[in-house]
Amino acid sequence: MANNDPLFGISADALKLRSQRMSLLASNIANAATPNYKARDFDFQKALDAAQSGTSADKAANQAAGYRVPLEASLDGNTVELSTEQTLFAENAVQYKTTLSFLQGRISTVMTALRGE
Repeated sequence: MANNDPLFGISADALKLRSQRMSLLASNIANAATPNYKARDFDFQKALDAAQSGTSADKAANQAAGYRVPLEASLDGNTVELSTEQTLFAENAVQYKTTLSFLQGRISTVMTALRGE
């Protein structure tokens, strides 16, 4: 069953998934110097599509997750490329803020309607 929330639409799922992706990318950055650590990420669009099809956000993120293949091999087996992770983290943070702003606008509209303004 798809999430057909008339007020928030896909934004609620998008916000959950953006938050999960932010945590995953932050974990990659934190483990940049950990030997044999494998960087992980997930395909946001694939996870969002799964969430909209009725899958929980957690399960959708796990289904769309995978290990990142580094551009250059590391001697210690770590696949984190710090510049890549930082760029993806910043992009995801902007998208998270955008989604949050949209939700705040929707809530503000509903509050205005409820007050009768």
